[in-house]
Amino acid sequence: MHLTAIVLSIVLALLMLVSGTLKHRPTARILALAHTVHLSTGQLKILGALQIAATVGLLAGIWFTPFAIAAATGLVLYFVGAVIAHVRVGDPDKQGAIAFLVLSAATLALLATTAG
Repeated sequence: MHLTAIVLSIVLALLMLVSGTLKHRPTARILALAHTVHLSTGQLKILGALQIAATVGLLAGIWFTPFAIAAATGLVLYFVGAVIAHVRVGDPDKQGAIAFLVLSAATLALLATTAG
């Protein structure tokens, strides 16, 4: 795996770990965002678990690239869904989901082009 792909995977993994952890111990802001897009606390915790699982996949992917590719693919799908959820309710506060989507897609593209 190319050094840039490793660095991007680590950055994305750390961001997903923080985001996933915040979903398990939500702040008032996280709960308000979840409420805006009609998520229950249970659903929020499941989404956090998915982000933490992606963290594991991205980090394991440093040694076995298909894990990182699978995790990045899952995150692209996750954040496409997040953006759709925000758009569906007319939420103007969707920049975070869009930024994570772009970072996930860039990581996936880099991993796919440097795999081998």
